[in-house]
Amino acid sequence: MTLVLSPELEAYVARRRAALAAVRTVLLERLHLDLHPDAIQPDVPLFGTGLALDSVDALELIVSLEHAFGRPLPTGRERRRMLRTVGTVVAWAVEDYP
Repeated sequence: MTLVLSPELEAYVARRRAALAAVRTVLLERLHLDLHPDAIQPDVPLFGTGLALDSVDALELIVSLEHAFGRPLPTGRERRRMLRTVGTVVAWAVEDYP
């Protein structure tokens, strides 16, 4: 059985895939993570037990994401929430972030 998606849903899935690829590229190229791109899953935390980024990495990540996506990240508490996981960054990138 083949799943048929509406054109709108296909476009949405394509945007999320592209955003995930761009976030992975930022993490690998700008933060020099020694991982295979597929090892960076959307549910992995950016800090702590996940990718173990630190405060210096956070600054580079913020600048790199703003440059890659052409818009500023939220500030304050919203920024901390948005930078929880790879998936929350992807949601922001496709403007799905609450």
